[in-house]
Amino acid sequence: MYARKTTFQLLTLGMKSLLYWTHVSPIHAISFLANKAENNSWEIQYSLRVLEHFPADMIFFYVPQIVQLLRNDPLGYAEHYILKTAHSSQLFAHQIIWNMKANMFNEEKDGTLVPDKIKPVLDRIIEKIVNPLSGSDKEFYEREFNFFGEVTGISGKLMPFIKCSKPEKKKKIDEEMAKIKVDVGVYLPSNPDSIVVDIDYKSGIPLQSHAKAPFLATFKTRPRESVSEDNNNEENEGSEEEVPVKEIWESAIFKVGDDCRQDILALQLIAIFKSIFVKDDLDMYLYPYRVVATAPGCGVIECIPNSISRDQMGREKVNSLYDYYVVKFGHADTVNYQKARANFIRSLAAYSLVLYMLQIKDRHNGNIMFDSEGYILHIDFGFILDISPGGINFENVPFKLTSEMLEVMRTEVESQPYEWFCELCIRGYLAIRPYATQIIEMVSLMQESGLPCFRGDVTLRKLKSRFQLDLTEQQAAEFMSERIEQSKQNIRSVAYDHFQKIQNEIPYHR
Repeated sequence: MYARKTTFQLLTLGMKSLLYWTHVSPIHAISFLANKAENNSWEIQYSLRVLEHFPADMIFFYVPQIVQLLRNDPLGYAEHYILKTAHSSQLFAHQIIWNMKANMFNEEKDGTLVPDKIKPVLDRIIEKIVNPLSGSDKEFYEREFNFFGEVTGISGKLMPFIKCSKPEKKKKIDEEMAKIKVDVGVYLPSNPDSIVVDIDYKSGIPLQSHAKAPFLATFKTRPRESVSEDNNNEENEGSEEEVPVKEIWESAIFKVGDDCRQDILALQLIAIFKSIFVKDDLDMYLYPYRVVATAPGCGVIECIPNSISRDQMGREKVNSLYDYYVVKFGHADTVNYQKARANFIRSLAAYSLVLYMLQIKDRHNGNIMFDSEGYILHIDFGFILDISPGGINFENVPFKLTSEMLEVMRTEVESQPYEWFCELCIRGYLAIRPYATQIIEMVSLMQESGLPCFRGDVTLRKLKSRFQLDLTEQQAAEFMSERIEQSKQNIRSVAYDHFQKIQNEIPYHR
């Protein structure tokens, strides 16, 4: 009895010391809260202290996972954190409201929206965030949500024009865009760091979609901090030399009737991969563009600047990727070409690893982009983990590595660029393995979200297995080398491109 009592006292003392431990990453703290059925009050207090330690703008990244905590929050700890942070940061309040609205309904196979069981909780919390607002905070909230609602609403107004010609859709977008006024301090949800100061009212472009009506629009933005700087400059006019404010035009895609939450999860993980590569000083490139889900089946997507899809190249009669690089950057022996080829290899290796680890499918040429510096980038992550187009895993290959990608590396002439590609893939794979727990936690927290990419616990087991944690580094390197060889000019990638050519007229290089 004495020994048991002593053990209990030691355990209690150890738990109390949690309050003085150093801070873990936000995702670990969120995971502690998610698994609080197995935790005690000390662990919960520690988790909250960690989250409250980080500035609200650093927590934006984890908003989807924080909202999922509300599915199992009987003691209200997650709700307490959300309300406290929302009352201290208007931008956090906006982001959390948009995400909660996006999680209120789930889409059935027939397209009908069914209320999620968490909807009453989300409704209640939104009320607790919005109702106490007053003064400038209330005005800011109303301006922002009215502005964004008007812009997003254009996509809904385009629905009756789905079968109309592109010029007819364009005319409708221009009509609706002309009605929108830019109010003080409004911003794009995908870029809370900047405010919108103007709209290119003729920039609206209807985008291709079978049953939806997405469109693209362009806005002039300036850094948010420059607003307060302008006020200070007015007060101190003439005292210092005027510093020009950097304003840029940025484009975004607005969607209605298209669930963006799965894209957000994929891009969160891509951002984590990018941070790992930077931390390990690996010369690899990823571009985790920003997506925000703002309501059931609605969202805004940041456009990748100065880029073109492989599909668009084909429609402009570009015969091969190698031809495109030669025309754009110069002959293969020029410095410009070699720099662009190096960027291509750095990004191809990084995205190849991402495609394999997250099992990203639907890799036709409409979803592969190339920017003005030669980087390859992937977009549209509607099929990840355990979901494939048509429910058939037609692209049963680790990642896409076609003959024209190899041609840019000129593997038939020299092996050095291709060897560098392989080296980057292997080094990147070895770099992410120590972070397996953090990556799996990010995914597991979304398991009950209703996203179609989950097939129960088997999804997480398969994700973990791709890290091959039981292998030594040498064995893991050999494992990734085998995945590269398996992907190289795989007939399944070619066949899927051919299928997309027949079904959707998306060109590809044979």
